Amino acid sequence: MMKQFITGLIFCCCVYSLSAQNVTVTYKESKEDIINPERGFYIPFGTKASDFKLLDAKKLAELRAAPQQSAKTNYSVNVSLIYRAYELDIFKDKPLSESFLQNLQKDFDAVREAGLKMILRFAYVNTTHGGDCKDEYKICPPYGDAPREIVLMHVKQLKPLFRKNGDVIAVLQQGFIGIWGENYFTDYFGCGSNDGAGVIADSSWLHRNEFLKALLGALPMDRMVQVRTPQIKQRYVYGPRASLMSRSLTTNEAFSKKDIARIGFHNDCFLASEDDYGTFYDYGNSVSKRDTANKRLREYFKADSRYVAVGGETCDDAYSPQNDCAPAGFAEEEMRQMHYSYLNTYYNTDVISDWDSLGCLYTIKRQLGYRFILKKAMLPAIVKNGSLKIQLQIENAGYASMYNKRPVKLVLRNTESGKEIMLNLNINPQLLYSGLYTIQRTLKLPTHIIPGKYKLYLFLPDANVLLQKQPEYSVKLANENLWEETTGYNSLNHSLRIH
Repeated sequence: MMKQFITGLIFCCCVYSLSAQNVTVTYKESKEDIINPERGFYIPFGTKASDFKLLDAKKLAELRAAPQQSAKTNYSVNVSLIYRAYELDIFKDKPLSESFLQNLQKDFDAVREAGLKMILRFAYVNTTHGGDCKDEYKICPPYGDAPREIVLMHVKQLKPLFRKNGDVIAVLQQGFIGIWGENYFTDYFGCGSNDGAGVIADSSWLHRNEFLKALLGALPMDRMVQVRTPQIKQRYVYGPRASLMSRSLTTNEAFSKKDIARIGFHNDCFLASEDDYGTFYDYGNSVSKRDTANKRLREYFKADSRYVAVGGETCDDAYSPQNDCAPAGFAEEEMRQMHYSYLNTYYNTDVISDWDSLGCLYTIKRQLGYRFILKKAMLPAIVKNGSLKIQLQIENAGYASMYNKRPVKLVLRNTESGKEIMLNLNINPQLLYSGLYTIQRTLKLPTHIIPGKYKLYLFLPDANVLLQKQPEYSVKLANENLWEETTGYNSLNHSLRIH
């Protein structure tokens, strides 16, 4: 396990040791599958614009309240995420209606009330048809998506809702283009299938880039768009003729407002074939042909995914035993190397049921996304000069870091009055990648603090001020006997006296 030391950073059963005026507290790890925001297995919900079925806040809250299990499976999952897919079937040639936009707002409100977040995608068509075409899967044109000017108009209409409700959007999948919004079988943005030109021409890459630019601009700057393949990101960042060897996102660029830092990935055929049904494939351009690129694009994905949102679903169990648990398969290792934060609960259930029966689903459920374990803390017993020194050792045992920002606060609660003081620790927990960290900081107490005895808590609330009042949106550490359910605080099981 990699050890990392971060200076100037603050980030049960406990064992105490006293050295001078400092107390060392050791914490016990929980083996529980923690329900935490923006990670884990999601429940999918789809609806058509022509037959809009609103989300129900009460039913959504029930998803979070108890483990969820399909009638077709033996496994259950804890849920903090839903996937919401909107099929814009009646808007392929006209603006989105006011009633549709109002219903969309009602959905956002229901998700917020339930204490969940949503993975969001829009598409114009979710069905295929066959015919006399050259495509190997016999998915034939016309495909049924919308023209470029309609797509751009719809993005412009959705922008105010995206900005208003960014707090409950975990991530937006690119969508819109092609069947299922997967940016492949499309009538208007250049289809790379064997039935057409066989490549995506430069002009089509430019049209795709124009659309992705509009989508990034429609979202709040602290939210990411996930694209269906790594080449889509390469061709956006570096142009239509970008090399397969294009450099990945760097640490210095990560979690910034730059476009390169705001584009993640959704793989909708995780370990379904050698190249995940074309996920890791070169679709060419005006001067190059289609070609295999599995190794190169996987390496790019592994490097880039450390800093962005990654998720998706399994789609076929044919790639077995490779998609099974170790030692025969490498599903867990793939999630770890590619930094997966979420997966679909119900697709493909054959694959997930194999993980369950073979014994690795328990680990996957716990390690998708981030998993913060507090190992120990060095804390003062007495504070006399208004300066509070704290040191924490924390491990991220998950496959990924957080992809959305949130504050980290130290809470001091007076044991007599119950009055609380919150100190902002100015930490970005997105930078706590998988590994072990020693975190320390010296904090200045407010001059008005009342002398007395105070209990200490670690608080990782949502970045949105209003959601900070809902404990469902706070991060629970993977430790025993630390969580305070009514507030969303994690107790440090320590009290100090301020003079």
